[in-house]
Amino acid sequence: MFQHYPAQYIEPLFRPPSEARSLIFQVSNGCSWNRCTYCEMYTDSQKKFRPRAEAEVLAEIRQCAQQGIEPRRVFLADGDALVLSMRRLRNILGEIKSSLPSVTRVSSYCLPSNLKHKSDDDLAELEALGLKIIYVGAESGADEVLKKVDKGETHASTVAALVRAKAAGIKTSVMILNGLGGRALSQQHALASARLANATQPDYLATLVLTFYKGRERFEAGFEQHFEDLDTLALCAEMKTFIGALKLENTIFRSDHVSNHMVLKGVLGKDKNRLLAQIDQSIEYFGNHPEFDHDNFGY
Repeated sequence: MFQHYPAQYIEPLFRPPSEARSLIFQVSNGCSWNRCTYCEMYTDSQKKFRPRAEAEVLAEIRQCAQQGIEPRRVFLADGDALVLSMRRLRNILGEIKSSLPSVTRVSSYCLPSNLKHKSDDDLAELEALGLKIIYVGAESGADEVLKKVDKGETHASTVAALVRAKAAGIKTSVMILNGLGGRALSQQHALASARLANATQPDYLATLVLTFYKGRERFEAGFEQHFEDLDTLALCAEMKTFIGALKLENTIFRSDHVSNHMVLKGVLGKDKNRLLAQIDQSIEYFGNHPEFDHDNFGY
């Protein structure tokens, strides 16, 4: 989209699907936590965490303005831009606001623990400077699951961060990983994740399916090698438990990532019954077609 953008990215670069047309400023490299055993996003050697030099970021913003680039949306990469100090964030957002007045929304990934270092006034200031939405990979609301995958968060810490962000006027987009607890913790994972969503009423909610591309030894070690994957039917059943326990008022829900075994889209709660009916149809279909099990999807 932006053919002459002056940035020099440290690859690989990740962003949420909804930021496909956003201008991306890489304000940090990698993820400050980077210990989650299910995550393969920042495992390459060149993705060791470090904040980018503030002068470089500000210069790129100004160069975009000089080249006549007029984006509507900006995404701050990499894994958790809000780990940066208020001073840095204030300067970066302020430069975007003054140099790129066409921007109506700035967004970033966010680790809940990073908001502990921002006061309520800080969050309100960030919103006023243009930060309008944060993407939070909650993954699960179950403390036992979070501990086994070394998430570095708890149910309580994630709820607190999401509630504070919303109170500051910042929209929240939450992601849950279907299958993260395996068979043994599936019920606990689904119900606790629903409780987390109910307590925070996110603006957007999405689910992906636990998927490995680079190996799973580190992940299974957290379960003491006793992790049993959910097959397709079990994944659908877990989704039914999760959706069934949700008590949301006006949350846009999406389960349409390539990893998902069924596509679900709607607004919760008004579309809850329709989504549950779709899940029942999927359970019936997969039950009659056992060849479509979890191991045959090729992810």
